[in-house]
Amino acid sequence: MLRRALLAILALLAQMPAGRAEDPFITVASTTSTEQSGLFQYLLPLFQQAAGITVRVVAVGTGQALKIGEHGDADVLLVHDKIGEDAFVAAGFGVGRHDVMYNDFVLVGPSGDPAGIAGVTDITEAFKRIAAKPATFVSRGDDSGTDRLEKRLWAAAGIDPVAARARWYKDIGSGMGPALNTAAAIEAYTISDRGTWISFKNRRALRIVLEGDKRLFNQYGVMLVNPARHPHVKAALGQRFIDWLVAPEGQRAIANYKIDGEQLFFPDAS
Repeated sequence: MLRRALLAILALLAQMPAGRAEDPFITVASTTSTEQSGLFQYLLPLFQQAAGITVRVVAVGTGQALKIGEHGDADVLLVHDKIGEDAFVAAGFGVGRHDVMYNDFVLVGPSGDPAGIAGVTDITEAFKRIAAKPATFVSRGDDSGTDRLEKRLWAAAGIDPVAARARWYKDIGSGMGPALNTAAAIEAYTISDRGTWISFKNRRALRIVLEGDKRLFNQYGVMLVNPARHPHVKAALGQRFIDWLVAPEGQRAIANYKIDGEQLFFPDAS
């Protein structure tokens, strides 16, 4: 009886189609803004169709993405803190960094504007007014590219709300979406990348109160995790993704991603 059962199983297996080898894939550690803005949901299927390579995304703050790259737990990084990226490459953890696209950051706050920022064009002056009021400010506090920029802006304004243990400064240790949700719920100010802001639907009384300061420029870069440091990195597959992003096909795809007719990212690969 056992023999007949085994023969039946073997016959059934023989009738089944041969299994297909797993599609090649790479792991990309990237900022939350590329995920939460919807860019990756639009972009990655186009790359997969063109190259036959699946992209698995780890969406975290830029600082954490760089740490993931240092440990060799990703093949490619797509992040937005050029100072940190240049240091990452200089330390030998990454190779071949390229500019990919840009947008900008915006300061958003409650429509009542308790800090009186309306009409201000200098972001450090706006931060000084928030601290002087004081008005509630939500910080991501997650070592993301946005968080790193915010901390540099507070320093440029001559204010350290963390060291001062300012009660009006709310450090949530989370991503851009949760930071915007928190700011909307408690009617606070926060810094957001424009891509996530455009795609954010739960604005309530939030609105942009300051934009256009050149210090709010937001550059994104892509690089391969150094295979000489981590031999298991899928260098050839990762480089194909990078090459596609900076080539005309990828750059057009980035430019074509819009929400309600509004472009979120602007390609600028050399």
